[in-house]
Amino acid sequence: MRKLSLSALAFTMLAASACASNPPPEPPKPTEVAVVTPPKVTPPVEPTRPTPPVPTGPAAGSKGDFAAKATDRVFFDYDKYNLDADDQKSLASQVAWLKQFPSTKVEVQGHADERGTRDYNIALGERRAQSVKSYLMSQGIADSRIQIISFGKDKPLDLGHDESAWARNRNSYTNIIVEAIS
Repeated sequence: MRKLSLSALAFTMLAASACASNPPPEPPKPTEVAVVTPPKVTPPVEPTRPTPPVPTGPAAGSKGDFAAKATDRVFFDYDKYNLDADDQKSLASQVAWLKQFPSTKVEVQGHADERGTRDYNIALGERRAQSVKSYLMSQGIADSRIQIISFGKDKPLDLGHDESAWARNRNSYTNIIVEAIS
């Protein structure tokens, strides 16, 4: 009987160990439900309006516009204030621009090189500015739109002390003081 009980014990242990290694059964999978997707409705396409071009560069009627479209400076020979053909050609671009923007006002600045006395150069710069103003007026620009000022040798364009610097400093500069833009 001892053999029998040992056999029964071995069998019971074997059965118990076999049960411990079996994983628990998986739960049943839920049944899948078919989902019906309604067809996509595309809204009607409205025609797009073309976007206006974005302006590039300076605003029309501004100082930057003047600088881009007109020559703002004319140069003079030593101790001279008369306008030659090249100067008049340069000033033609100013005239065209000023006629396009009639509310614009300018200040014509006269400059001289460092040679000569301060008083002499102030007078020379004024004669240079006046010659430019007179030319602009002769081309139809109203006197009330043009102011003049002379800086003589006080505001040089080039700080050098040679003929090249002096040639650059003998000039008249047209500065926009009232722009045509709002």
